[in-house]
Amino acid sequence: MIPSDHFVRFYNEVFKFLDSKPDGLADYYREIAHDQESHCLKIFTEKGLQGMYEYWDMIRFEENCDMDIKKYDDHIEFRMNKCPSLGKVTDNDAGPFERYCNHCPGWVIPVVEKAGFVCEYNIIDRFKPICSSKIYPKSSGRKSTIVEKPED
Repeated sequence: MIPSDHFVRFYNEVFKFLDSKPDGLADYYREIAHDQESHCLKIFTEKGLQGMYEYWDMIRFEENCDMDIKKYDDHIEFRMNKCPSLGKVTDNDAGPFERYCNHCPGWVIPVVEKAGFVCEYNIIDRFKPICSSKIYPKSSGRKSTIVEKPED
């Protein structure tokens, strides 16, 4: 098994390569979203926001993430305080892929939409390992978005 430090650096270089191909990253994100469905679509669909909370709470533990998760009646909020993946990529002499952070919303948004939800994903800063997202039922009238701005 490849150590996570090496895997993340490899992932970073794969993103650079795919970005040089027409629709390379878009195709890759679609494949990752499809693969992720086998891990979480059922719990997202059956348990809704509670299922999302359970899934990401497990990920928080497994990936050793400094992440806050809050579940409200009408949505769930995540704040990645120190993304272990981006942290490893920025500590890389090959240099981070400028849109490395897009791989998360690249798979999350299609899966939550398929489960009947929308995701507002805030990358915040591409070179600091922090981001946040809010997920609402589709019935909220909101739309899935990816934004990049510091939080207020």
